[in-house]
Amino acid sequence: MEIAREAGTLLLQMARCPMAISYKHPADLVTEADRRSERLIIERLHRHFPEHDVVSEEGGGQRGNAEYCWYVDPLDGTTNYAHGFPVFSVAMGLTCKGEVIAGVVYDPSRDELFMAERGAGAYLNYEPIRVSKTPNLAASLLATGFPPYADDQTLNIEFYFHLTRVSHGIRRAGSAALDLCSVAAGRFDGFWELKLNPWDKAAGSLIVTEAGGRVTHVAGDEFNLLGDDILASNGLIHEEMRKEFAEVAAHHRGQTSERAQEG
Repeated sequence: MEIAREAGTLLLQMARCPMAISYKHPADLVTEADRRSERLIIERLHRHFPEHDVVSEEGGGQRGNAEYCWYVDPLDGTTNYAHGFPVFSVAMGLTCKGEVIAGVVYDPSRDELFMAERGAGAYLNYEPIRVSKTPNLAASLLATGFPPYADDQTLNIEFYFHLTRVSHGIRRAGSAALDLCSVAAGRFDGFWELKLNPWDKAAGSLIVTEAGGRVTHVAGDEFNLLGDDILASNGLIHEEMRKEFAEVAAHHRGQTSERAQEG
């Protein structure tokens, strides 16, 4: 928690300075703030936990054979950050033999620190949090993301269009870690994304489950941190969301097949 707060403070300080931006891919930004936050976090983790592996978004750490491994996103929401939109976070998740056992997500703009330890509940600024009690999809507020490197953006656009019509609405704020925490805190009732790296979802997935929610893959199978997609909800609307995704995906496959045959 101390490391996340320190990194978040650094991000706020650097946001006031002129910003140099480079690109990993045409729509995938990286800033000096990403790199400096990563260096700070990795140095602190190695100091406190020298026997642990660290895997970070900007490549500052690497996976070895250690029993414990940290998955770190030093700045989740870089595009927001680069444009001055104050929705970004620091995310750190700790795994033991591949299972997430602790997670911290810090939102420096709002000074909100989300945290969880497996079996010990989820907290926001040291107060317990729980998922919502919204009973059905029709009454739900959802969230999603559109990562620039997803294989099939068209499918997610179809998901978005369909679920907008059968829910209260969908938000796309730009920080998956914070979206997951909003599910845990009952602000969102569900969240999905089709392409997320382990550091994007390690901390948030645990925070959701420790807050009483459910996390699987979009198809409904058991969640695997190293898999691509994620579906998180309050648990009450989970099966309803999964069925909607299955219907849209089947229709999408049918249309794709028809276009291929016509071609």
